[in-house]
Amino acid sequence: MSESILDIRTLRRADLDLAIEWAAREGWNPGIRDAACFHAADPEGFLVASLGDEPVAVISAVRYGEAFGFVGFYIVAPGFRGQGHGLRIWQAAMERLAGRNVGLDGVVAQQENYRNSGFRLAHRNIRYAGRHVPGGSGDDSGVAPLRELPFEALAAYDRRHFPAPRDDFLRAWIAQPGGVARGLWDGGRLRGYGVIRRCRQGHKIGPLFADDPQVAEHLFQALTRSLGEGELFYLDIPETNPDAVDLVCRHDMDVVFETARMYTGDFPRLPIHAIFGVTSFELG
Repeated sequence: MSESILDIRTLRRADLDLAIEWAAREGWNPGIRDAACFHAADPEGFLVASLGDEPVAVISAVRYGEAFGFVGFYIVAPGFRGQGHGLRIWQAAMERLAGRNVGLDGVVAQQENYRNSGFRLAHRNIRYAGRHVPGGSGDDSGVAPLRELPFEALAAYDRRHFPAPRDDFLRAWIAQPGGVARGLWDGGRLRGYGVIRRCRQGHKIGPLFADDPQVAEHLFQALTRSLGEGELFYLDIPETNPDAVDLVCRHDMDVVFETARMYTGDFPRLPIHAIFGVTSFELG
């Protein structure tokens, strides 16, 4: 078929499972409930390119607030690579985010291509894997389910650690079936929060935001305590936070993957020292 008949449209919620399945085939290990949560972030933010009735490429171009966007799920079906379809859907995604500072987590093989598209490297994000070992202090004092805490406090705390507001996504993320979402409430304020969710393989913690390493450790213990002995889990950390590196090393976690966090505009002024785990490589 000719490339000229390539059709690019918005993925409906019912079809978003296609992007999730393709991500699983690429080895990205998406969460079991990611589709509903990701759709809540931006219902118009997922695109599919098709030749006739056959999907050949997908991408996400999620808008946050008025000035930020994030690109992810950039996948061309194996039988259709090298034919220009990826470029076409990439251009459609970037057009949707025109005028915004756009972020992404680029896989190593594509980083040079992203640089050629105007992205600049901010830092590496490193995925670590570990196995749950029962133990620790067992002290959950101050830790509570996020749904029991004021949502306004959660949204305000998240906004300090993410480049734009994402309230609709947060509501879905902390309430996803099978997930565990905890916050540390101290002195009438939120001092950190984290979420762990079930994935195709094991579980992922993300995000993990905390005022200091002690709060991060407290929340890490509370989240992993929900796992069975020996269960596999992952944490994606910004390499530039030495306390996050200390956390994963202390728990004998191993490097399994890396991405480059890149932006088209100025790097967001985020407290990297308080980011112990990013939310996801797909949505930022």
